[in-house]
Amino acid sequence: MPNWLIVVIIIVVLLVLWYVATYNSLIGLRNKVKDQWAQIDVQLKRRADLIPNLVETVKGYAKHEKGTLEEVIQARNSFVSATTPEEEMKAAGDVEKTISKLFALTESYPDLKANDNFLSLQADLKDCEDKISTMRQFYNDVVMKYNNKIETIPSNIVASISHFEQASFFEATAQEKEVPTVSFE
Repeated sequence: MPNWLIVVIIIVVLLVLWYVATYNSLIGLRNKVKDQWAQIDVQLKRRADLIPNLVETVKGYAKHEKGTLEEVIQARNSFVSATTPEEEMKAAGDVEKTISKLFALTESYPDLKANDNFLSLQADLKDCEDKISTMRQFYNDVVMKYNNKIETIPSNIVASISHFEQASFFEATAQEKEVPTVSFE
């Protein structure tokens, strides 16, 4: 066998091994993105389950604050009916905004703030929000690694051939960045 043929075979074998290793790396990162989203999703669903209990507790004390309570329920229902991660991200932001508005509202009800059920629900929700915040950071870190791998040379060649698509970051919308306003009229 001529030497040039051996060199060509070695180069082809090395390219195939590189392709397989890069492909497997991309699969691993894509699955990690999905896993991190699933972790966020668990906490978002937990938060959605806590909201009706919190709203019912507040209703007993703040009967005339119907508009705020309806906003919270509507935001929660939008989250529950979301079908894609992008829809869930947007709805989760709406839920977060209305919850902060609800908590601001409760400041004017000292009896409510002292209610054990409300305090427990509020603590559970705060814990849930803290976990969501941490998991968002982990998710975005993994998305960045995955997207970088898809875009950088030479792994972008494998990503293009194998149709890997970029993942979306979990970003706050302009509406979510607004400070909620509460009116006691």
